[in-house]
Amino acid sequence: MQFTYQANPGEVWEEDEFWIELSWRIDPDGSLGIRTYFESPYRPGQKLGIEEYYRWIFEHSVPGLPEAAAREQLTPLEFMQKYGSFEIPREKAPVFSLNERELQPAELAGTSVDERSGKIARNGTAIGVMVDGKAYEGFPTMSRKLEFYSATMKEWGWPEYALPGYIHSHVHRSAIDHERGEYLLIPTFRLPTLIHTRSGNAKWLYEISNANPVWLHPDDAERIGVETGDLLRVSTEIGYYVNRAWVTDGIRPGVVACSHHMGRWRLETGSGTDRWASALVALGKESDSTWRMRQIEGIRPFESEDPDSARIFWREGGVHQNLTFPVHPDPISGMHCWHQKVTVEMARADDRYGDVYVDTNKAHEVYQRWLEMTRPQVDRPDGLRRPLWMIRPYRPGASTFRRQG
Repeated sequence: MQFTYQANPGEVWEEDEFWIELSWRIDPDGSLGIRTYFESPYRPGQKLGIEEYYRWIFEHSVPGLPEAAAREQLTPLEFMQKYGSFEIPREKAPVFSLNERELQPAELAGTSVDERSGKIARNGTAIGVMVDGKAYEGFPTMSRKLEFYSATMKEWGWPEYALPGYIHSHVHRSAIDHERGEYLLIPTFRLPTLIHTRSGNAKWLYEISNANPVWLHPDDAERIGVETGDLLRVSTEIGYYVNRAWVTDGIRPGVVACSHHMGRWRLETGSGTDRWASALVALGKESDSTWRMRQIEGIRPFESEDPDSARIFWREGGVHQNLTFPVHPDPISGMHCWHQKVTVEMARADDRYGDVYVDTNKAHEVYQRWLEMTRPQVDRPDGLRRPLWMIRPYRPGASTFRRQG
């Protein structure tokens, strides 16, 4: 067995194995300069192995680990295989006190100090702050201080949020009328047995969790007139989906929830996502902007090299709710606002489990409405579209933060 996914049906890759293999397939002879970053540091020119990958990390990237391993006459890899974890000594990596680190003379070369704020800057970029006559690294903010008041929020057009406070979101209780059948839908909670798209081909996990019913409180179920297992129609701004009810005291009144990592679908029996976890559907356009998805067949046993595929006992694989959510870009951060205001009612006579109906024109209208809530700073002399100092997991080059032309 060469790859982890070979222990499961389908082809669900472990991430570290995936990137190594992908890089070698893209650049098999190394001529593109990609493969070299995924070659073994111990066997020059050979593909990096997973054990070698972690061996190198433990030998070079975990402060204090090599010394601790040597005291037990173990290699760093053997140490981690034995204990599974290692506490980095504070003196080796004071990650929780970086703000208290004093800047060295070489780091202060070519800097200037603002007399009023104490901010230390080089070429307009803050690198530290003076406190009681000493130069410290400080926090990763514009002022290098822990900010209670955010000058950035004011500068970028949101002065009312410069101080911490409670913000009424689009699903605040004041925006939801329960008498009209409106609810707050939480579509982001997860069943603990599944992991996004990666668990769809994991047969044992899907055997445990293979449906995503709509959770609702008994008071709301009584108001709507449904019991556990009955069909519900959940309507958003742009369409609706039909799913089963799960009546439980585990959710508060006025709130409904639907787990987000189920409802996979395919258009053909022999292709598309794995048959362990997907329904066969018909997807059709009903007008210029409306689309309907209807399940033709749920999950069924099937013959394969794995005898367990013939033992499938579940028949429903969940409902694909995400298609019914319009794009809600947060006006400040740009991140998608997942929570939805919905209406919930008993399924209608022609509704079927798994139905999804969407109006793409309405979706675009909602998107435009949210864009109108933004406050673009188009007249900034520095040409910035967003603050340079704000941290992102994968930060692009500084030029992408500026308007072009």
